[in-house]
Amino acid sequence: MNSLKVALAQDEFPVGDISGNAEKMITLARSALQQNARVIVFPELTITGYPPEDLLLRPSMAIRVEAAMNTLLEAKLPIYMVVGFPKSEDGLLYNKLAVIYEGHILVEYAKQRLPNYQVFDEKRYFSEGQDTSVIEIDGFQCGLTICEDIWFDQPVRGAAESGAEILFNINGSPYHIDRDEQRRARVSQVAGKYGLCVVYVNHNCGQDELVFDGGSMVVTADGVQHTLPTYESRLDIVELYRNGENIGVNGGSVIPPRPRFESVYLALIQGLRAYVNRNGFKGVVMGLSGGIDSGLSLAIAVDALGAERVHAVMLPFEYTSQMSQDDAKAEAEALGVRYSVLPIASMFHAGMETLKPLFDGLPVDTTEQNLQARIRGQLLMAISNKTGYMVLTTGNKSEMAVGYATLYGDMCGGFNALKDVPKTLVFELARHRNTLSPVIPQRVIDRPPSAELAPDQKDEDSLPPYAILDQLIERYVENDESLETIVAAGFDRADVTKVIRLIDINEYKRRQAPEGVRITPRGFGRDRRYPITNAWKPGI
Repeated sequence: MNSLKVALAQDEFPVGDISGNAEKMITLARSALQQNARVIVFPELTITGYPPEDLLLRPSMAIRVEAAMNTLLEAKLPIYMVVGFPKSEDGLLYNKLAVIYEGHILVEYAKQRLPNYQVFDEKRYFSEGQDTSVIEIDGFQCGLTICEDIWFDQPVRGAAESGAEILFNINGSPYHIDRDEQRRARVSQVAGKYGLCVVYVNHNCGQDELVFDGGSMVVTADGVQHTLPTYESRLDIVELYRNGENIGVNGGSVIPPRPRFESVYLALIQGLRAYVNRNGFKGVVMGLSGGIDSGLSLAIAVDALGAERVHAVMLPFEYTSQMSQDDAKAEAEALGVRYSVLPIASMFHAGMETLKPLFDGLPVDTTEQNLQARIRGQLLMAISNKTGYMVLTTGNKSEMAVGYATLYGDMCGGFNALKDVPKTLVFELARHRNTLSPVIPQRVIDRPPSAELAPDQKDEDSLPPYAILDQLIERYVENDESLETIVAAGFDRADVTKVIRLIDINEYKRRQAPEGVRITPRGFGRDRRYPITNAWKPGI
């Protein structure tokens, strides 16, 4: 039986670690050789990591990439290495794939479809390739594509019409909710339509706000034959064989897509862990309020870094309920983290006394509430400076959308695991985390959310119920629906008008917010770039 053993290298290739990535590729290739693999397939832009962004514009980029490619060539490994890298030709830069064997580049392919939507801006850097590439390996005709190519008909059709029976598709595909299922459906559609065996390989890492969840797979005309687990670095070997006119897979195993809440939770863990570790922080310090957002953030931090690298701080004021203080302590004890209590009343009153000559005769308003939050931010940043622990902020997407957060206060910090998590999803993730071990008290999940910056304060005193608010945010932010379209869908005009106005006027806050994990198809950050100063009217 004519067969071909292929290794799928689903791993982390850090952005900018060009020489390190080359060495890792050699190590993985040698491991694949020991398992008798003939081909090893790496993710998109393996050499630079994905996405390299404006590093691609650095004058030394080409020199470093060339040196890394030479490292691969000099290893002269007797295995076909499918490698992603950037390359300049005739003054144009291309997102390329090369097949290397025993110290020679046998063929190159330039990505034909460059994504320029959501978090992608590849047309800023790359030019589109035009040519199809097919290479024979051990009697099998192997076509080459890169990521977005497989979502369009022409690049795949071109490979099939040129005789390809196996299609190597290398990817830099970031996670968002339900993305694993979408990828499987699309690759299955392509494999079935053209009678191809598709070997799909993706990164497994976190990169700033993006999470790459793996999900590598082998799919034939008969459907998905083998999958790698998401959120795990793996080197899997599959044996492909010719089955009549089609390609079959020996010994493959298919893992069902993870349940939604599990997948989101793991994405948050992966994103936070990568950001903290790769930026050299010793751990994280965070304000623990006794509320659901900070409770969930604490659990994510511990699951990402370990309890010994997490410091939780309760910063109570006169409006902080005893229930909140008790619940915060219970959460810290359940997760085994260092826990400190730093009351802020004396600092608040000292600040108000200092401001008294300027505030005399003016009514009490949100200024006093914001001062509380900013004192908390000041103390957390002081701890961060002294200890090398990054401040983890805890605001959710619903709050970020409508500005229900204090600039330089609870928005103060280096990273926010919940930045793209709507409040209704926060509740679901808290329930999910408690199925693993009970760490968030049930009454924290059940009681009405409150910032506790004023007596008897509740979030829904000034906002629509979160079940409504999150729908409005999804429609306006993620789906780009107009005010009138949303009202026509049955929502109260006053609520819609208020929420849209809050979203629009708080763009300046979001521009100053820390990075955070992206989990929806359109988060605040790379996805949505609205001008702060503008005269746009959101009606139609």
